[in-house]
Amino acid sequence: MKILATLCLLLLSAVAQADSRTPDQVVTETAETLAQRIEGQRTRLEANPADLYKLVDEVFLPVFDTDYAGRLVLGKHWRTATAEQRKEFIDTFYNFLLRSYARYVLRFERDKVRILPMAAAVPDPKNTVVRSVMQLDDGTSLPVNYSLHQTKDGWRAFDVRIEGISYVQNYRNQFNAEIKAKGIDAVIARLQADAARLDAGTLARPPAPGAAAR
Repeated sequence: MKILATLCLLLLSAVAQADSRTPDQVVTETAETLAQRIEGQRTRLEANPADLYKLVDEVFLPVFDTDYAGRLVLGKHWRTATAEQRKEFIDTFYNFLLRSYARYVLRFERDKVRILPMAAAVPDPKNTVVRSVMQLDDGTSLPVNYSLHQTKDGWRAFDVRIEGISYVQNYRNQFNAEIKAKGIDAVIARLQADAARLDAGTLARPPAPGAAAR
């Protein structure tokens, strides 16, 4: 009976700790957390990539559904990939994205980002979009929209659209041709090599979010 009671308490504790935030709260609070974490630390983080990667991982990974995003990026190739290939692709792709875009996080300024009101009173559990507007240095505004879906752990992001360009669709198009030509294992190996080259500073990073859209 004591064991059963303990298990019940653990279950109740897990339920109580479930993320009950709304989609816009997830985006807003993540932005606020990021701003707090990098405040006064930009120079140090710029000089210490490992610390920067750790910070970005701690802020974004809890609210980002890497498995679902990886599945969408692989598209039709998800069905033919083995369980091992799926996991390796998801882990490698996330690692590559982390190293590609982490430095751009240091440019983030909370007072230049405005989260817009939700369009629907009842969010779509499969795909709810949280819209935001980023004020750029030249005075123009850049729309950045986040797609989230409801999981057992709460609302989790899986895609970002900058001026209507989806990162999921962009990478899916890129990888689709590469997988057709070389196979998924070759793409995984290439991403691993690119991540290592980013660490070594021998591979150019993608344009800052928004720069490629203009």
